[in-house]
Amino acid sequence: MIEISSHQRGLKQSVDWALIGVYLALVFIGWINIYASIHSTEPSSIFDWSARSGKQFIWMLTSFGLGGLILFVLPPKLWEGLSIPMYIGVLALLVLVIFVSKDVKGSHSWFELGPVKFQPAEISKITTSLVLALVLSQQGFKLNKFKHFMIAAAIIALPMLIIVAESETGSALVYVGFIFVLYREGLSGWWLGLIGLVIALFVGTLTAGSFWAVLLLVGVLVLCSAFMGPGKETGRRLGLGVLFVGLMALVPWLWGLLSNAVQTHVDWIANVTWVPQAGETQDWFWSFILKIKPVYLLVGAGLLAIPFILWHAYRQRDNFLYVAVAAFMFGVAMVFSTDYIFQNVLQPHQRSRIEVLLGLKEDLAGVGYNVNQSKIAIGSGGLFGKGYLHGTQTTFGFVPEQSTDFIFCTVGEEWGFVGCFLVIMLYVFLIVRLILDSERCRSPFTRIYGYCVASCVFMHLFINIGMTIGLMPVIGIPLPLLSYGGSSLWAFTIMIFVFLALYRDEKKYF
Repeated sequence: MIEISSHQRGLKQSVDWALIGVYLALVFIGWINIYASIHSTEPSSIFDWSARSGKQFIWMLTSFGLGGLILFVLPPKLWEGLSIPMYIGVLALLVLVIFVSKDVKGSHSWFELGPVKFQPAEISKITTSLVLALVLSQQGFKLNKFKHFMIAAAIIALPMLIIVAESETGSALVYVGFIFVLYREGLSGWWLGLIGLVIALFVGTLTAGSFWAVLLLVGVLVLCSAFMGPGKETGRRLGLGVLFVGLMALVPWLWGLLSNAVQTHVDWIANVTWVPQAGETQDWFWSFILKIKPVYLLVGAGLLAIPFILWHAYRQRDNFLYVAVAAFMFGVAMVFSTDYIFQNVLQPHQRSRIEVLLGLKEDLAGVGYNVNQSKIAIGSGGLFGKGYLHGTQTTFGFVPEQSTDFIFCTVGEEWGFVGCFLVIMLYVFLIVRLILDSERCRSPFTRIYGYCVASCVFMHLFINIGMTIGLMPVIGIPLPLLSYGGSSLWAFTIMIFVFLALYRDEKKYF
């Protein structure tokens, strides 16, 4: 009896049952909402094995068994030792699936083993997290060293690029979340700012135009150089920078006036039949002037200022000015390559979704249909929803992929704002609990892996819910533990329970 009591006491203290509880709550909420999303078109019983709800129940049972196996049977040290072989094996699967899989909506990312479909991109997040934790936890590994940073970046980028080659942009975007892990482990916060600036330049170029995107870049660099430079120069740099940005903001208006005057002059020359041959040269010159865009003037002014900025940086020993010059060159290249990337790198359906999202075009019957119907469903739920199995948008199938990518709009319509809030709070609790547990760990490997899991859950949550309410483009990414699908449920189960096993292994010795 004493041994049993001791064993029970050990389990209670070493296992985070609250984390397991929120995991189970999200899984069961997903299951009943999967049934709600298909009950009017597929067999009515929630346990019908031929329907998605019945299949999901089987995936749930296997996931629970898998979680128990990981937590109570397999040795926790196994994951650290096998991380590199598993990482290499999954990379091989990611490459193989491109050549042997069928085209599913433009994507080559699924293995089909009879009735079972398997997506290696889901498992790659686990192996990447394990290897990243293994490498970052090595003694003497410092992210502020260029060599070490490149190793960590390569671990993340390699599977990400292969997944992009599969045309699984949504799954690849999740890997951006690992930047939060690197930040926790010592990476400069400027990298987070750089990612935000790249996104802002991309969106700004598409929506406002290249001139305003470059002006935004200049404005950000002016503020940063003013506050990061010597304290005695803050006011002077800020004043000169604001003056320069303000004057440059007038360029489109002034250039428009000049262009109108030049166009009038060119039209006058074209109507004068007795103009000599030299006049044709003059006509060519003014036509060339008309082709100059304001953004060229802005970039030209910036390039002319670079030698003076570099000389000032050398005299003042201000290394940030060197960084600012490099950032300006990179940002300008980003702005001028945006159109090429948008037109030639992105798939047509991806371009259309981004255009609808940014308001560049309206297509409620085409690529914008899913999001429009999703917003109608969520908005119609009101405060408390229409009631379980009583959602009209859900019942009549107005929202495509409602049991997978758009499962959240089922929650919104039938459970209302209160239901959405509770589901989001469960996710917040899950993420915060993972972070707090990670910070309590003495092992760097366990801590870093826990942050990787939290980052993956956060990115899925942010992208999926943002997609359903029209704040993100539709890129096909499941809501963790809620969306229908065995690959996703298994992947998140493995991720969470591997962390629970590692955490339990530490807590046993406290």
